[in-house]
Amino acid sequence: MDIFLQQLVNGLVLGSVYALVALGYTMVYGILGLINFAHGEVTMVGAMVGLAVIGALANTMLPGGVVLAAGLLLAIPVCMGLGMLIERVAYRPLRNAPRLAPLITAIGVSIILQNVAMLIWGKQYIAFPAGILPEGRHNVFGATISDVQIAILVVSGVVLFGLNLLVQKSRLGRAMRATSQSREVASLMGVDVNRVIAATFVIGSGLAAIAGVMVSAYYGLAHYYMGFMLGLKAFSAAVLGGIGNLGGAMLGGLLLGLIESFGAGYIGDLTGGFLGSHYQDVFAFFVLITVLVFRPSGLLGARVTERA
Repeated sequence: MDIFLQQLVNGLVLGSVYALVALGYTMVYGILGLINFAHGEVTMVGAMVGLAVIGALANTMLPGGVVLAAGLLLAIPVCMGLGMLIERVAYRPLRNAPRLAPLITAIGVSIILQNVAMLIWGKQYIAFPAGILPEGRHNVFGATISDVQIAILVVSGVVLFGLNLLVQKSRLGRAMRATSQSREVASLMGVDVNRVIAATFVIGSGLAAIAGVMVSAYYGLAHYYMGFMLGLKAFSAAVLGGIGNLGGAMLGGLLLGLIESFGAGYIGDLTGGFLGSHYQDVFAFFVLITVLVFRPSGLLGARVTERA
């Protein structure tokens, strides 16, 4: 029972991060029908910028919480600006092009961001400075949960709740939902479609920045290539839950985190460690393929109308 609860906690923490990144994928796809494969690299930039600020302030007399907040508060606008730049330069000119063109462009932007990050921060792993993160650990029914894990769960929950309110209750949210139904009709009704699409990229990039800082805090390091696998898993989570559906992205992210955690824990024990944490990606993608074979639209069945 202790092992079950521990894997449950680990899976929920990991799944919360996947859900934040997956929301960026699903928001863009729901409005444009575009898979922004550069979104994982935006997450990486958020982690690297946040960690650079935290490292620069680590030796000051500022409290650890203030240093973390400073890193996060700088990473968010940097990623928002990057998301707006990507949309304006790379995707907007290709909005009416064949679907393959923006897809190739997205992959190209991803590679460019990786190489720019490598030039700025180098190829080596960047470790999280010691003494910044809270080190408290708590025993809950036999499972150990750290202060960092609690912070990730709380921040993720608040952000997901706030995003849901934004989409469902605000004027921008109504414009986003109208644009996702039909860009042409929304434009005729007075919606500034370009502004809505840009706002979607900005919001998604802001979520990616938060996720990037949380990932670097959770694992204690960051790397210029970290966005590739994280982005791929988050995209898989969005597909698993139902691409284009915000609730599906949240559900898919949590499920993917739980699948990895329980797969690495229980299957690793059954195989004597042969199929352990090093093979956790296999478990997640195996379940994803299985679900899509029987339910191609994802668990929540979101269907996006094909638009010319």
